[in-house]
Amino acid sequence: MTKLDPIPARLAALKDTPTVDLKKQWRELFDSAPPPYNRRYLESRLAYRIQELAYGGLKSETISRLGRLGDELDGGDRKTSRIRTDLMPIAGTRLIREWQGTEQVVTVTLNGFEWQGRPYKSISALARAITGTQWNGWVFFGLKNHRSRA
Repeated sequence: MTKLDPIPARLAALKDTPTVDLKKQWRELFDSAPPPYNRRYLESRLAYRIQELAYGGLKSETISRLGRLGDELDGGDRKTSRIRTDLMPIAGTRLIREWQGTEQVVTVTLNGFEWQGRPYKSISALARAITGTQWNGWVFFGLKNHRSRA
């Protein structure tokens, strides 16, 4: 008879575990106080830690390779590495917005944005150039919905 692996059941149980108990598990598994992040963060990190302790973590070669790949992607620049590239529209995308009766067309580039032949690193700087006032560029172009965070 084979013994069942208890790890999948333990991971599934994290979804129904009260936050107080998740923080207790954090203290046990990490030997530190839990961070002040949301529940989903705690669940994901605990799930990884449980698997890491049961099955082993990443090999040092894998960690080194991931570090090198990250540096290639963002050039080792900490500010660049914090940009959520999964939220950035794909290069070549055209953003169209009417402002004061005039259609404004912006093209997403590999390094940022282009409007009227001029490059912009920030979509908010671009929105400011169009309007002459301070704007969140993501909101200006309708790329950010405040209701989705509620």
